[in-house]
Amino acid sequence: MTEPEIIDEGLPQSQHNLASTSAVRPATTAVCTSTSAFCPEARADRNSAPLICWQLSLSKRLVRRLVRLHLRAEAQRKIKDVYEHVYIFATIQQKCRRTEVNSISQTDNYKEATALTEKIRALKGKGEKKTVAIIGGGLSGLSCAKYLSEAGHTATVYEARDVLGGKVSAWQDKDGDWIETGLHIFFGAYPNMMNLFAELDIEDRLQWKIHQMIFAMQELPGEFTTFDFLPGIPAPFNFGLAILLNQKMLTLAEKLQTAPPLIPMLIEGQSFIDEQDELSVLDFMQKYGMPDRINEEVFISMAKALDFIDPDKLSMTVVLTAMNRFLNETDGLQMAFLDGNPPDRICKPMADFVKAAGGDVVMNARFKEFVLNSDGSIKHLAMKDGSIIEADEYVSAMPVDVVKRVVPEEWSTMPYFRQLDNLEGIPVINLHLWFDRKLKNVDHLCFSRSPLLSVYADMSTTCKEYYDTEKSMLEMVFAPCSPIAGGDVNWIAKTDKEIIDATMQELERLFPTEIGPGASDGVGAKLLKSVVVKTPRSVYAAIPGRNKYRPSQKSPISNLSMCGCYTSQKFLGSMEGAVLAGKLAAEVVATRAAYGESTQGMKKINEDVMSEMPFEPRKPRGQLLDSDSPIVYGGGTVVKMEESASVLKAQDPEQLVGYEEIASA
Repeated sequence: MTEPEIIDEGLPQSQHNLASTSAVRPATTAVCTSTSAFCPEARADRNSAPLICWQLSLSKRLVRRLVRLHLRAEAQRKIKDVYEHVYIFATIQQKCRRTEVNSISQTDNYKEATALTEKIRALKGKGEKKTVAIIGGGLSGLSCAKYLSEAGHTATVYEARDVLGGKVSAWQDKDGDWIETGLHIFFGAYPNMMNLFAELDIEDRLQWKIHQMIFAMQELPGEFTTFDFLPGIPAPFNFGLAILLNQKMLTLAEKLQTAPPLIPMLIEGQSFIDEQDELSVLDFMQKYGMPDRINEEVFISMAKALDFIDPDKLSMTVVLTAMNRFLNETDGLQMAFLDGNPPDRICKPMADFVKAAGGDVVMNARFKEFVLNSDGSIKHLAMKDGSIIEADEYVSAMPVDVVKRVVPEEWSTMPYFRQLDNLEGIPVINLHLWFDRKLKNVDHLCFSRSPLLSVYADMSTTCKEYYDTEKSMLEMVFAPCSPIAGGDVNWIAKTDKEIIDATMQELERLFPTEIGPGASDGVGAKLLKSVVVKTPRSVYAAIPGRNKYRPSQKSPISNLSMCGCYTSQKFLGSMEGAVLAGKLAAEVVATRAAYGESTQGMKKINEDVMSEMPFEPRKPRGQLLDSDSPIVYGGGTVVKMEESASVLKAQDPEQLVGYEEIASA
């Protein structure tokens, strides 16, 4: 094959890396003189420049050469020379990837997800057709409704708010800008989510990014470094090589010290991963003698990205679960952004599917309480407006903190429901910052490694719907934001101004050449607008020892199933976990309808819960149904703190620690 000529596209400044770092190079267009190398999947870029893909195939010889070079004293210089040559071609291939990463559908987890879909579909027509009432219109509730529809049942979703999505909900402000509850990334290692996109025929809504991880350099403000996953190299070698080639984050000795503790994970798999739930990330590191710098360089950013919490608070099971997927699946760590707002681009297709199958999605339907039969099963749902909802089966897709408030007194003595006392949502803050100019940035997710900020992205570059060539809009996760999450300050109780001021100071430190007096014009980018979204109780807090309390989708109540990412499934508190939990709840209902009893058993209740029996009955605390605050239903809000304080005082006073001092000041 003739090597292609590399032509610099002269991309707009938005395509270059923040602070002109050489860590991420501008994309290039390759014009191939060999017709056999033509890639029909290639599309014109935003400047309508033709993009013709030259397929790169890295030889084993080249990989061996890179490794040998790394082990030599002059490794840094020589690897840079070789790697820069390789990187150009890697960039070409990554820019020309299909919308769906090819190898994802070949993984065992993807095939397992497909098999579960086929199992549910095969139940259609078996047994009596059921009506199912699902409380909650987040990803889990919608997923449950979608798969129940495929099994031939009539599902209706009841959502308390005027927007779908739950933790992925978004809405437009008075300026028409979309405000998102969180910054959401789709990974190649999300098999059920990838199945869902394929089943709904919306795979083209995923904007896949180049296969790499980008980290801000704490000690070198304005500079970045990357883990680059070279194409043509299978897992786990692509992950190992990505770390090996990086010369800025860890020394060779530290890299070698990091590897041995991960070997049991690769050999023993999920059983080893589950056993580490009693250890925090730092506990695990100390137990296995891992170097401290792996925490500073990698685990802090990973922990805050995975669960908005610091490593000393996070269960090692969470980190190992993610790493196990990334180490076993070649494209597991490949990331994609949705091409627009989540309610329209993913929730609406799910809702439309349910409606087309004869079901429904009802908005502004506020659930009040379960009304029970004498045997403890559900007679009907009582709604806030006085109406009642009757169905054959019921599914709770509410967040765990909401569920705990509505458990009926008759159920409160059951260990299944009492174990929920050990679970709670983690606080998180999502920020939107609009600037007066286009910042230098990358078309990707960035790990900030900042004490205040977790991950961020310039959504004016990464997301098609939000694209803007003139101005940047940064969306960033502010975490940990509370002592509950391991932080020193309760930012949930702070004013928006205090949060934005602290964020701008941090951005000025991280990116001094663009923000603040260190910029070339002596002023830097001006903040035009900001929005602070607070979610006092987001995904369940994955602190050590909590995994064993996550309930199965099957409950002890004969006509109630449970879903939500906090319920028991192997993908933890994530979008993938929410979709899988909904799918598993649909399986419970569908198999019970087909065979008279679910084929999915109940998870064993942990011994420490059972030892506390008998439990004293307790009345449900109930919901603040007269409040329009999304906080009541586990959502995020942009309402000013002084307006949310009354809701939190009645429902979640722990979030107000320090607020009285702030208010009086």
